[in-house]
Amino acid sequence: MYIYLNGKVLSKDDAMISPYDHGFMYGLGAFETFRTYDGFPFLIDEHLTRLHEALDELNINLKMDSDTVMEMVRTLLAKNKLSNAYFRLNVSAGVGDIGLQTEPYIEPVVILYTKPLVETSSIPEKELVLLKTRRNTPEGEKRLKSHHYLNSILGKKELSNMNQEGIFLTQEGYISEGTVSNLFWYKDKKLYTPHSSTGILEGITRKWVMHAAKELNIPLETGNYNIETLKEAAEVFLTNSIQELVPVSHFQGTMFSGAEGEVYQKFRELYMRHTKEQYRSI
Repeated sequence: MYIYLNGKVLSKDDAMISPYDHGFMYGLGAFETFRTYDGFPFLIDEHLTRLHEALDELNINLKMDSDTVMEMVRTLLAKNKLSNAYFRLNVSAGVGDIGLQTEPYIEPVVILYTKPLVETSSIPEKELVLLKTRRNTPEGEKRLKSHHYLNSILGKKELSNMNQEGIFLTQEGYISEGTVSNLFWYKDKKLYTPHSSTGILEGITRKWVMHAAKELNIPLETGNYNIETLKEAAEVFLTNSIQELVPVSHFQGTMFSGAEGEVYQKFRELYMRHTKEQYRSI
């Protein structure tokens, strides 16, 4: 498999970074994951906006436009002989001395990773599992998609198989998010999702669903909710930029509509339509 590293396409076995990179030493780095449809990275402008917000917070001087990223994507798709793929665009702070640095990082390391997507003919459903691990609070003003992922790893270790997704509660006992997903549920003709104040990562697909709810004329509410609220829902689904919209089948003995849910189907149909419309307009 080939990756992109600071302007060069290299075999993953030949790619190297300095042990003095502060992304490695102090976790100063941010990334975005996205997938392509017919070779086009979906919602790439939204991903880059969030990436730049994180880089500003981390004091890393870098600006990338969507044309540059799309060229990198096309190059890797061709080099790896893929038509569509999973991508991770990673920006690490770059080389610095031992010790904490407050000056801006002006020579960051840019890596674009890729791997094949696992395509399935059916829509996989997930079981929700309440995690014992609590969602930690963001280290700064809000959660960044940064190199700090221990909390999610600890949560994922509690899961027994790939068909499960764990749900974090905050220290106060409110629903926040999954180990790698945001959460939505439908109850009494209204869609619900936890508020950003619960410390969640404000996912790109989450934002897409929130905008799509307006297009579909489905009322949406955000707030702080306890776990019992989920057991009263008719439909529950997860959002993730790689897995898209994932229906939930059950949680603690409560069954949901899963992939057959009427509301879920409306969002999924609109989502797939948008993935096709995006590259027709360029």
